[in-house]
Order: sequence, then structure tokens, then C-alpha cells
Amino acid sequence: MKKLLTIVLALGFSASLSAQQYFPPRGTWQTKAPQEVGMNAAALQQAVDFANSNEYSGSRDLRIAILEGFRSEPYHEILGPTKKRGGPAGVVIKNGYVAAQWGDVDRVDMTFSVTKSYLSTMAGLALDDGLIANVHDKVEQYVWDGTFGGAHNATIEWHHLLNQSSAWSGTLFGIKDWADRPPRQGGTDDWRFTKPVVPGTVMEYNDVRVNVLAYSLLQVWRKPLPQVLKERVMDPIGASTTWRWFGYKDAWVTVDGMQMKSVTGGGHSGGGVFISAMDHARFGYLFLNEGNWNGNQLISKNWVDAVQVSSEAQASYGYMWWLNRGGRKWKGVDDESIYYAAGFGGNFIVVDKANDLVIVTRWLEPNKIGEMVRLVREAID
Repeated sequence: MKKLLTIVLALGFSASLSAQQYFPPRGTWQTKAPQEVGMNAAALQQAVDFANSNEYSGSRDLRIAILEGFRSEPYHEILGPTKKRGGPAGVVIKNGYVAAQWGDVDRVDMTFSVTKSYLSTMAGLALDDGLIANVHDKVEQYVWDGTFGGAHNATIEWHHLLNQSSAWSGTLFGIKDWADRPPRQGGTDDWRFTKPVVPGTVMEYNDVRVNVLAYSLLQVWRKPLPQVLKERVMDPIGASTTWRWFGYKDAWVTVDGMQMKSVTGGGHSGGGVFISAMDHARFGYLFLNEGNWNGNQLISKNWVDAVQVSSEAQASYGYMWWLNRGGRKWKGVDDESIYYAAGFGGNFIVVDKANDLVIVTRWLEPNKIGEMVRLVREAID
């Protein structure tokens, strides 16, 4: 009897702690002074000043920045929507409250490869719902229209697509896999005739293959991925109505007799998620709380754990989230449990579970993110 009472009391205490956790309602997020959440105001301001003084050096006209940034790609062109960007912006969430913010945090901007972490979540939900039985299933079992035809592509698992080691070979929506971020050496003939590596052996950052994942998930969900994201994640976490998720202009697919847009997992040819810093913060806060939002388990904890596992081919990469370990570990930031979403132009969502911390920063010079995170962590008393 005494043991049962102890368990009941413990469960009640746990529920009480959960009830005390703050979750921001739609349209607002409570701010607390840094000292109220255990941070040094002057030190935190130093981090904010650092973000403001280290703006991404590329053009604010993102069409120019994109064409300049990916000029080495043969046949590269802008195929989806773009938008001129704003200036540096961001927010620091500590213990659930806004401890600092800078710039226009409600402005909707492109976020490029941060989109990949949203895309990854669509796969996690498909697993949670049993639409995909196992990440190690061959994708061809689910997408049998020839996209994964041939001896090589037939060996690709969901696991490989999610950690960017699939080496998928082919053309999707007019873009060839080998033309996306080709090697620095060689030319067109070298690249297009290179035999693909064995899936799972090499991590290659490649948006064509990421878009193959988006296309494959569309086949599984049988409804547009932005609709899944809105219904399952963004509405329940109280995100604004301003975010959008785009695909390329010709990326229309017929599913169950209806035309649906297959969205992109990035924006280096346009498209991807367009979103505000505050909506990013809600998404990061959901992952900080292991997929739970105010008592509702929106994403399984198993999936939140899975995205943080280093892939076999790249210790610094999980399921479309970067990990602070391996060759890309940040100097001066020793915590290897930190993980983050990252996109072209210096867009980041950083999840620091050990410190109950989410950092969203936009248009920060990309090589400054480690220093930015170090400064915020050093502001914790």
C-alpha cells in the first residue's frame, strides 16, 4: 500500500510539474527579464549585439544571393517563389519565455534548408501513424511508379533519404541529381557519368534527393504536405497563419485524381518554407519539449530522439537536423546534445535541451552561429 501511495504521489508531482510548464497561446508569447529566467542581461545583450553586427553578407535580394551562391551548378535556375529578405532577426526562448528578441520577428522570410527539418517531421508523423512501417523499409515498396526503379535506386531506404546518404540517381521535375552541388573538380561529363555510391555510405547535401523524399511522402500521405504540417503541427502549436510552403512551378503531381504540388525541402532554386522567427521558435520549442505541446503529444518522443542520432555516414547529421558533434562541432560549445536546423543565408533554429533553451536567428553570417550560441549559453547564470 505504501509503495502504491508513493507511485501515486510521484505521478501527481510529475503532472503538477507538467502543468506548470508554460506554452504560449496563439498570437502572443510572454516575455520575462533575463534575470527572471536565470540569465545575465548584459551578457545576453552582447549576444544580441553580435547577431545584429554579423549580418549575412549576401544580397538582401535573394534572387541575386541564390544565383550567386549556386553559380557553380550547371543548368541552375530559379524555379520556385523567392522573396527579398529583411535584416537580422531572432529570439531567445529560456525556460519557455522570451528572454531576448531583435529585428522584425514577425516578418515572413525564406528559410531555405531549415525547411528540411519540417520535411523530416512529415516522415516522423507518417511513422507515428503507421503509414510507413519502418525507416529501413525500401522506399520502392511505397513508391512504385518508377522513381525508385533500377538496381541502385531500389536499394534506397527511408533512412537513407532522411540522412541524405541515399545517392538517388535520376531526374526530378527537370533537375538532374548530379547537377545539384557538383564536386569542385571536373565538369559536366565527369559528373553525369559518375557511378553513384552505395546508399548509406556517403552523406551528400543534395536538394534533388531531398525533393525525392518530399515527393515520396506526398505519395504516402496522399494529400499536400503543407496541409499535413498545418493540421498536425502548426495549428496545434499556435503558429500564425502567415507561413507558407512552396514547390517549383512545374512540380504538380496527380494523386487520387487530384493535382497536388510536391513541395521542396529547401530554397536554392526557390520555394521551401517561408516563415517568421516566432513561428520557427514555436517549432523549436515543440522539439525542446520532445514533441509534446501543453500535454498533447503531437510528435512521438521516439521520433524526436531519432532525429538526433548521428547517421552512419556523417556524425554531425541526423534526420535532417544538424548535430553539434563530429567534424562540425562548434568551437567553444562542448555540449554534444545540441541539435539545430540550418539554412542558406544564416537561418537557424537551435535546440539546447540541457539549458531549456531555443535560439532562432535569421540572416546571421553562417560561420558565426557557433560563436552566437556560445555567447547565449555564457549568459546563463
